[in-house]
Amino acid sequence: MVLPDQFFMPMYPAPLTRTDVVSHFIAVCLLSLLAALVAPLHAFAQADDTIDIPKLAGPITLDGLSNEPGWEAISPWIPSQYEPDNGAPPTERTEFRVGYDDDYLYLSLRAYDRDVTGIRANTFYRDQLAGSDHFEIMIDTFNDNETGLIFTTTPTGTRNDAAIFNDASGGGIASGGWINGDFNTFWDNATTINEEGWFAEVRIPFSSLRFQHVDNAVVMGINVNRKVARKTERVVFPATPTVANWAFLKPSLAQKIRLKGVKPHTPLYITPYVLGGTGHENALNESASAYQKNTNSTGDLGIDLKYGITDNLTADLTINTDFAQVEADNQQVNLTRFSLFFPEKRQFFQERAGVFDFRTGGLSRLFHSRRIGLTDAGTPVPLIGGARLVGRVGNWDLGFMDIQSARSGDLPSENFGVLRLRRNVFNPYSYAGGMFTSRLAEDGTYNVAYGLDGVFRLFGDDYLTLQWAQTFEDQAYSSLTNGRLTAQMERRTRNGWGYSSIVAWAGADYNPGIGFTQRNNFTLLDNSISHTWIANESSPLIYHQLFMNGEAFIRNTDGTVESAAVGPAWEFSQKNGGGGDISAQLRYEDLRVPFILSGDSDNPATVPAGSYTFFNLEASYHVSHTSLLQLRPQAGIGSFFDGWQFTFGARPVWYISKYLELGGSYSFNHIAFPDRGQSFDVHIARLRVRTALNTKLSTNAFLQYNSVTRSVSTNVRFRYNFREGNDLWIVYNESLNTERHRLLPMLPLTDNRTFLLKYTHTFSL
Repeated sequence: MVLPDQFFMPMYPAPLTRTDVVSHFIAVCLLSLLAALVAPLHAFAQADDTIDIPKLAGPITLDGLSNEPGWEAISPWIPSQYEPDNGAPPTERTEFRVGYDDDYLYLSLRAYDRDVTGIRANTFYRDQLAGSDHFEIMIDTFNDNETGLIFTTTPTGTRNDAAIFNDASGGGIASGGWINGDFNTFWDNATTINEEGWFAEVRIPFSSLRFQHVDNAVVMGINVNRKVARKTERVVFPATPTVANWAFLKPSLAQKIRLKGVKPHTPLYITPYVLGGTGHENALNESASAYQKNTNSTGDLGIDLKYGITDNLTADLTINTDFAQVEADNQQVNLTRFSLFFPEKRQFFQERAGVFDFRTGGLSRLFHSRRIGLTDAGTPVPLIGGARLVGRVGNWDLGFMDIQSARSGDLPSENFGVLRLRRNVFNPYSYAGGMFTSRLAEDGTYNVAYGLDGVFRLFGDDYLTLQWAQTFEDQAYSSLTNGRLTAQMERRTRNGWGYSSIVAWAGADYNPGIGFTQRNNFTLLDNSISHTWIANESSPLIYHQLFMNGEAFIRNTDGTVESAAVGPAWEFSQKNGGGGDISAQLRYEDLRVPFILSGDSDNPATVPAGSYTFFNLEASYHVSHTSLLQLRPQAGIGSFFDGWQFTFGARPVWYISKYLELGGSYSFNHIAFPDRGQSFDVHIARLRVRTALNTKLSTNAFLQYNSVTRSVSTNVRFRYNFREGNDLWIVYNESLNTERHRLLPMLPLTDNRTFLLKYTHTFSL
């Protein structure tokens, strides 16, 4: 394929300067200010519409039906549509009820349906909705308009729980911008299907919620919704306008409820584990002439303790921590010159993880728990133990963590410490706080850091974010070269004009020892402006949105531009559940040193130093997430430095039955540099097979192929969940080489193979 010369034509004959970019930045800032002025403002003041939740007058049998006298005495909440026709009545009769007793918060759904054969119940697998009908509950337990817990159940009784932070704003689910899907806690549910529809009851222990007492009363925020999958219809209470993506999960838009006379609950959970297994790895012998097989076996014991010190403060202790049951990371291929980011999946770090959130722009953050107990390559490092304290003290959110790692090979034992404090200021939607981190090694090396941050709701949906962070290591610093500063002004809305303006600066010596950063020694100017049109009732669209985005990274050393990008994008969402986007982007890169790609691990392509301007187009589309068969394709084409690139990807999923789900993804990159006679293809393929005989017994097989490393990796996890906290895990991992003859000595068929069995049992005292 030959592309026209215009794809390779530089836009600028010489490297961009600070003046070039700043003039464009000022122009976009003025447009953003204009958008802020012409858009309607929303007042802070709200009427006190807090609902007093009645205490249940009698016992509840958890069977899904909610037909006991205690339930009948509670008036139902009647919802309205969120999508597709916001504000309209539900097309199927729906009733929500909320009550409580001394120990539990109870919620029920009566999901009547005139076509019970159309009720979607596609899976038994834990933490998967799989396009099913569902009952979803969001609870802002601390009433802070910022964080919340999600509890979801489907007609099969499948349970899903998650945690929300940052008021469900800033990035999406895919990027992990505001939701932690790996969070788990203790709660119960029951569901049933009959000739009238499907019905559900949820029982949540107060010990799992964590909340604040004021005058013998507890005020929380709550949002409940029902999804009718075949109609792609979601009905919600309270009525919620579609002012933002996922607005029905925003704590700031939740209904306030009051519970009186709830007594403190401070349980102690003790969870010991026993682990045994065997495996082998193939490693080069001392003469590097052949691979030899090293067999090993393991047996271990450990224990985790969770204690509710108060209703709003929880302590976790861990001794000889193990993460054998954790799912494998997704394979990634790095076609940039920056580090890849991998999310945290280990359960010990999940509870109220949003308290520890201190993001400094993009994927960068002052604290990233994956730096504890894992090397940069993802290899586990043994943890001797640690302690964790999260919750609220007075008006302060508190997060504390201290963990000790063991020696591992050439790595010294290290101590990791984190302290996070923040509180509401000015109004219920703003907060300010700080963070301190430390990484101290037994060989005397250290890295400590601190940060100050604040998010301030100035008016309406307009927010100002300010952050400053500074790190210290085994060296002297000149001026503030070890610091990082960020300021952002944004409108958090999906209605009318929106904008985001960011100014960030990072010094050359900024290095968070237990954080993540992709580049240093830069000044960033980043702007976007958008307009969203909410479609009328006759339109097939829910909304569509037009963006203009632009960013530039300027070198602090000489004021020249290192990277820049600008371009429009269009996004749309359909009432049938589908949606997609189209974007175009003009990029500029000024390379001072050659850039080595990872497209071929044996003979990687190299981009020479120089200034490059290139252009690309991308598009993606997805059908409704409730469809039983989905493909979700995406594609892109354009120039790439002094060559060109074509990308294609798909994320298929097939819900065959409630017992079996097939899914995965495939991505293909073709990169060519015609003038240098270089080209290569990159393939990443993933296949996931989930099976579940019921809500307790399940398997998850995850196979991945990476053409760069020429390997296939397998992660198979069998789980029997006796009840929440009592689990039997059988885990199998293997890594295979697909082209053994490409190196000498010949590679082994198997790099490594492990087989582990783990049992955990939780005692509640």
